[in-house]
Amino acid sequence: MRSSGTGVAVSPAAALNRTLGVVLVGSLMVVLDGTIVVVALPSLSGAFHASLATIQWTLTGYTLALAAVIPTAAWVMARLGAKRAYLLALAVFTGGSVLAAFSWSAGALIAFRVVQGFGGGLLMPVGMAMALSLADRERFGRTMALVGLPVLIGPVSGPVLGGWLVDAASWHWIFLVNLPVGALALALAARLLTPDTPRAGAVPRLDARGLVLLPPGLALLLFGLARGAERGEFGAPGVLAPTVAGVVLVGAFVRHALTVRQPLLDLRLLGDRTFAVGIGTLALFACGYFGSALLGPMYWQGVRGWGATETGLLGVPVGIAIGGTMQVAVRSVDRVSPRMLVVCGAVLASAGMAGTGVQVGIEGVAAWRVVSTMVVMGVGVGMVMMPTMAAASRELPKERMGAASTALTINQQVAASVGTAFFSVLLGSVGVSATGFRTVFLVAAVLPALAVVPALRLPGRRAGGGS
Repeated sequence: MRSSGTGVAVSPAAALNRTLGVVLVGSLMVVLDGTIVVVALPSLSGAFHASLATIQWTLTGYTLALAAVIPTAAWVMARLGAKRAYLLALAVFTGGSVLAAFSWSAGALIAFRVVQGFGGGLLMPVGMAMALSLADRERFGRTMALVGLPVLIGPVSGPVLGGWLVDAASWHWIFLVNLPVGALALALAARLLTPDTPRAGAVPRLDARGLVLLPPGLALLLFGLARGAERGEFGAPGVLAPTVAGVVLVGAFVRHALTVRQPLLDLRLLGDRTFAVGIGTLALFACGYFGSALLGPMYWQGVRGWGATETGLLGVPVGIAIGGTMQVAVRSVDRVSPRMLVVCGAVLASAGMAGTGVQVGIEGVAAWRVVSTMVVMGVGVGMVMMPTMAAASRELPKERMGAASTALTINQQVAASVGTAFFSVLLGSVGVSATGFRTVFLVAAVLPALAVVPALRLPGRRAGGGS
C-alpha cells in the first residue's frame, strides 16, 4: 500500500489511476497549447501589427524552451521529488499562460510563451516517469496508452479548439483557457499524487558540465533549424552558425555523458538494444508524422481557402483514428508481437501519407477523399508511436524510468523540429500550391517507410517469451 497526498493508504492500482488522471489533465493542456496557436497566427499578427515571421516565434520560442528544460527533468525529480517537480511545472505553465493572455506586444507574447515552454518541458517527462514507475508489467500497456494519448491527438485537436476560440471569442482565450484547466490540475496534483520527497543523500550531484552543453546545444540546434525553415535556406550565417554550434555542443555532451557516472541525460540507456531500436524507430517516424502535421491546416487554408474552424474540424476524424487505434494497439502489445504491430503500422502510415499526397494534387478534390487517406495515416500512427515506446522501455528497471522518459521526450521533440524545418523548406521551394503539397506529402511518406528498418529489430514477443 502507498500513502496518498492526504495521508490515506491506497493500493498500487489506485495510486496509478490517480496519477494517470492528474498526468492526463496536465499533459493534454501542454500538448494542446503547442498546436492551438497555429491557427491563431494571422489574428496575432494583426493584433500586434507584427509580421507573420515575427509572430512565428511564439511557436519557435515555446519549442526552444521545451528543448532547453527537458534534459533537466530527471535531476529536478531527484532533487525535489516527482510530485513537487510536477506542481512546480504546472504552476509555471499556468502562470505563463495568464501572462501570455495579457501580452501588450509581440515581444512580450514571445517572452511569456518561453515561460510556458519551461513549465511544459518539465510536465511531460515528469508525468510520464511518475506513471511508468507505478505501472507493473500487466498494466504497462494500458499506462502507455493513456500517457501517450495527449501527445498523439494534440496536433489534431489543437487547431480545432484554437480555430473555434479565435472565431467565437478572441486570441486572448487561446491562453486564458489554460487558467481553469491549470487550476484544476494543480488541485488534483496536490491532493492525489503520492508524496515522494527524496531521502537524504539520495539526490545525485548536478551534472554542471552537461547542463552547460546539452540544453544550450539543443536550443541552438532547433533555433538554427527554425531560422532555416523561416528563410527557406540553411547556408546563411545567421542559420548555419547556430546550427553548427548546436551540433558541436550536443556532440560534446555525448562524449561527456559517456565518461561520467551521473550525466544529465543517461545515454547508456542506448546500450539496451531494444531501447536503442525503439529510439531509432521513433526518430524516423516522428520526423515524418509531426514534421508534416502542419501541412493539412496549411493546405485547407492556403489552397482551399477554408476558415480556421472548418480547418480544425477536418482534423477530428484523424484524431479519432489515432486515439482509438492507439488504445487498442498499446493494450495488445503485451499479447502480440510489437515488431509485427509497429511494422504494419509504419507501412499503413506511409501509405496514408502517400495517398494524401495523391489526393491533394487533384484540383478541387472532394474533402472527404483527402480526409479518408489522412484517417488511414492516423490508424498507422496509432499502431506505431506508443507501442514502440512501450516495447522500448517496458523491461528497463524502475529507477531508470525518469531517464528513459526524458530521452524519449527529447528524441521526439528534436525529430519533430527537424521534420518541421525540412518540410517547411521543401514546401517553400516547390510552392504553396496543390502540386506543391502533393510533393511534400509524398516525400513525408518515405520516413515512416524507413522506420520499418529499425522496427524489424523490435522484440517479436514480450521479453522472456522468446523472439
